[in-house]
Amino acid sequence: MLEQDIPTKLSYVNGYAIRYFDYNFNDSLREDSRTLILLHGIGASAERWLDVCPALSKHFRVVVPDIIGFGYSDKPTVEYTMDFFIEFFRGFLKNLNIPRPNIIGSSFGGHLATEFAIRYSDDTAKLVLAAPAGMMRTTSHVLDQYIMAALYPTYENVLRAFRNMAYDPNVVTEETVKDFINRMRLPNAKYAFMSTLLGIRDSPKLTDRLSKISASTLFIWGDNDNMIPIQYAKEYDKIMDSRIIVVKNCGHTPYIEKPIEFTKAILDFLAENAKG
Repeated sequence: MLEQDIPTKLSYVNGYAIRYFDYNFNDSLREDSRTLILLHGIGASAERWLDVCPALSKHFRVVVPDIIGFGYSDKPTVEYTMDFFIEFFRGFLKNLNIPRPNIIGSSFGGHLATEFAIRYSDDTAKLVLAAPAGMMRTTSHVLDQYIMAALYPTYENVLRAFRNMAYDPNVVTEETVKDFINRMRLPNAKYAFMSTLLGIRDSPKLTDRLSKISASTLFIWGDNDNMIPIQYAKEYDKIMDSRIIVVKNCGHTPYIEKPIEFTKAILDFLAENAKG
């Protein structure tokens, strides 16, 4: 998709500029249940979802923000706690008049989506979590490399981190590497990244609160995810209405490595009981 074809918009949440993509915003898809919110991982941006947005937007309004502190949204000098991100997300949904969306979250975005669904279960239609963060209390070698790439965004560091994140290193494009380098050199980008890591570390434990999630939940996990290994999927068993799809020959980002399979899994899941 050409850059000029991406429906880019701007919203102000608590005075901070938030860049987002908004696909297929029209009267026929104004119902809450026909809206998907896609939340990227730490250090990422809305562009990470571009391989799946066109197919998803044939059936849904698809809204993809640069989460505050990341991408090309503002990066204020604040403490990036989970409470701060939840407040941002609530404000963003209110600005766009989306009271009860389907939420798809990857990695850190999955952690944010999980926490939101715990606190605001009635405001969450369905939940899709792609290798969500939030349970892993120790680091992994691949995550360490990614942190190093964020703090020292040389071409070699970033290429190594992204290639090791994937099952097939050939999915990592030159554009992905250069965009990450450019974004991590923006003012306050490294601060926001590290503050978010601390916010994740110090966030309330999810385990004993997962039963508060009433939304149907789908987990999608690559069988070769070396950043957040699939073994952590079992930690979410207290979500009553949940299931998992394991994507073969896939690393941490199934929406990039296996976009067709990822999209089909989501559309099938969202179609269930759609009329009910």
